[in-house]
Amino acid sequence: MTYKVLIVDDAEINLILFEALLKRMGNCESRCFTNAVAGLACAKTDDFDLIIVDYMMPDLNGMEFITALRLTPGRQNIPVLMITANDQKQVRYQALEVGATDFLTKPVDKIEFMARVKNMLDLGASRKVLENRAAWLAEEVQKATAAIRERERETVIRLSKAAEYRDPETGAHILRMAHYSELIGRGLGLSDADCELLLEAAPMHDIGKVGIVDSILLKPGRLTPEEFEVMKQHAVIGHEILKGSASRVLQAGADIALGHHEKFDGSGYPAGLKGEAIPIFSRIVAVADVFDALMSNRPYKEAWSLERARAHIQAQAGSHFDPACVVMFFKHWDRVLEIQQRFKDPD
Repeated sequence: MTYKVLIVDDAEINLILFEALLKRMGNCESRCFTNAVAGLACAKTDDFDLIIVDYMMPDLNGMEFITALRLTPGRQNIPVLMITANDQKQVRYQALEVGATDFLTKPVDKIEFMARVKNMLDLGASRKVLENRAAWLAEEVQKATAAIRERERETVIRLSKAAEYRDPETGAHILRMAHYSELIGRGLGLSDADCELLLEAAPMHDIGKVGIVDSILLKPGRLTPEEFEVMKQHAVIGHEILKGSASRVLQAGADIALGHHEKFDGSGYPAGLKGEAIPIFSRIVAVADVFDALMSNRPYKEAWSLERARAHIQAQAGSHFDPACVVMFFKHWDRVLEIQQRFKDPD
């Protein structure tokens, strides 16, 4: 392995000496500067395994050099060997504070110089190996986590489709309303992590319908008050199915299943929650789910037109829906239409 060493010293004779000693070590190549400002510019742009810098220099002394170097991104861990005079102990203390790694005193002893340089280069190389190992491990963990999340996402979609076989809703509805939900979440300023969680958990909103009898779930007409009370139970059933999981996605799905039929004015079910007492994910999904349901054929109704569905959602802002969610949904109307086209129902 060949190490790259930068030498900055305003005395030409010192540069010649240090460069000759590095050549004797056999595994070092060096760049030399008598001008500290030019040397600092080089240190900021090129990668070095070690920097040797004198303290007493015009324009920029060794202390100022190290201070500026350590403020440069990616230059915090490069070993720096400062050359000082014997009577500059206080300078060395200050240099340690700003980031010097080690010192040599003038006149420089050749044997000590090569020993110190070798030790600093070896330690720096070991540090790089550890950093590379840590980066590799982090990348492997990221890959494994992504694989787990992908499997979890697939499980959620398949679980959500279990309800689809008993419900006239299509798989495309599940995908559309999930992407509408993510769109609203981003408009509201939710974090990337929360938006991704919302996208993954929203499809489970109606999983509780697996517990509703077909005579009610598939009834081609308006439900009686008694039947509607039974239908309301799908929110609780969905929550019971999903709650208690160690998975953040299933936890979020449980909350969404329970709360996506709550209304902003408190007239929803199952708990009659009002306003911001309704979890934000449930408030978001309520808009996305109802809009897409209005646009879809059901046993009890035909699909509404785009204009009629849009007018209904806007009219219900503040009563059924959180007004902020409605605003964000229609603020990105072009994206809504893109999602609608992207996840069309099969012919």
